[in-house]
Amino acid sequence: MKLLIVDDHPVLREGLVALLKQAGQDIDVLQAGDASEGLALVDDHADLDAILLDLAMPGMDGLRAISEFGRKRPELPVIILSSSEDPRDARKAFALGAVGYVPKSASPHVLLLAIRTVLNGDLYVPPVVLGELPGGAKRQAGRAEQGAVRLTARQIEILAMLSMGQPNKTIAAALGISEKTVKAHITAIFRALNVVNRTQAAAVGREAGLI
Repeated sequence: MKLLIVDDHPVLREGLVALLKQAGQDIDVLQAGDASEGLALVDDHADLDAILLDLAMPGMDGLRAISEFGRKRPELPVIILSSSEDPRDARKAFALGAVGYVPKSASPHVLLLAIRTVLNGDLYVPPVVLGELPGGAKRQAGRAEQGAVRLTARQIEILAMLSMGQPNKTIAAALGISEKTVKAHITAIFRALNVVNRTQAAAVGREAGLI
């Protein structure tokens, strides 16, 4: 796995590198002190798996950088690692194309979980940002039903498969489509059901009678 950390604080970057390398010996981590340097590294390293990006940086800020990274490498997932725990900042980041949002106050376990979740094709937003409470999936299902959620036949097919724990690669092979197309469908499913991960999507889908 090859990751790129884009943050203007050297001490934080070094701490993240140490954490990631402890988590797995096969992890290669690149560092950039600002968005411009990060964009240059993206050009030079076609084998990157994900980007960890700060929001508040001098020069090009993280929100603008999300769009720039997406323009260069639309398939490369961007995870925001920010000191902000404001849900509005998370929504802005997701609207621009981020697929994960982790507050810097989160534990190392949460960060590693976020990376694994994103690399598995899911969105990741921690409860502290979502403001979720126990039973949130049922409340979301209620909102889904009230909103008369509609999914296409293909999306319902994919929802059923992901509810059984099948990864994107397996779903793509079974349906004869690309993994990128599967990810696009899953993003649309999450948006339609007002959820942020596969577990919630499956729960809401069942509650709404979609699967």
